[in-house]
Amino acid sequence: MTTTYGPVSPVSVERASMIHRWDQLTFLHWRYPAATIQALLPPTLRVHRFEDEAWVGLVPFVMQVRAARGPAVPWLSNFCETNVRTYVEAPDGSVGVWFLSLDAARLAAVVTARTTYRLPYFWSAMQFARDGDTVVYDCRRRWPGPRGALSHVEMRVGEPFAATELEPRDHFLTARWRLYSNRRQGLRYALADHAPWPLSRATVVDIDDELIRATGLPAPEGEPLVHWSPGVEVRIGFPRRLALRAPGKHFGPVPR
Repeated sequence: MTTTYGPVSPVSVERASMIHRWDQLTFLHWRYPAATIQALLPPTLRVHRFEDEAWVGLVPFVMQVRAARGPAVPWLSNFCETNVRTYVEAPDGSVGVWFLSLDAARLAAVVTARTTYRLPYFWSAMQFARDGDTVVYDCRRRWPGPRGALSHVEMRVGEPFAATELEPRDHFLTARWRLYSNRRQGLRYALADHAPWPLSRATVVDIDDELIRATGLPAPEGEPLVHWSPGVEVRIGFPRRLALRAPGKHFGPVPR
């Protein structure tokens, strides 16, 4: 599927369930066979490809979360997170993010997200450090299993991209405004509204990751496509049930 993608949010979240701040964020993306990803998706979602290429992302960052009204609670609200994600198309024609896993350092956030948004969160011991232009993210999974899955990512942050340097593929991989989850009653989604990502170049210093393989995917091959961002504030909408044009629609086989 080839579409023109841009950095500006096409959605508006007037009544937010919570406000996030996604800080010090690295996007690492690898190409994968579409059929390999499709095997991990519910049958009502289809891999969303860019010019026939399917992608999986490893995204470590620092999170701040607070209620839509009121201040953040410093210890509870600030923590590290690392997501393994891919991109999907829903039967109603919408597109967005499907999380294969999300690791977070606050148990309360994990329990809330698993019960409210039905997202595959894991409680992990995590650390973030920055020294000049070098950023380091570490993760060790605690609960639920597989226990002990590790991730170590070290990056060197470079110069910002000018807006004219970014291409549609850059926006396809970073500018996403909707996330999906699956329940017995059907697909659900939530909107995420934020300003355009300020994106910078970055260079991989070291990656030793087990989180991608823990999802059931094979280890990624080759060098990742990399973006880094100082962060954005995000308005997260309440979860909603997806109204399908064709109830119970299942997609057909996905070509490799």
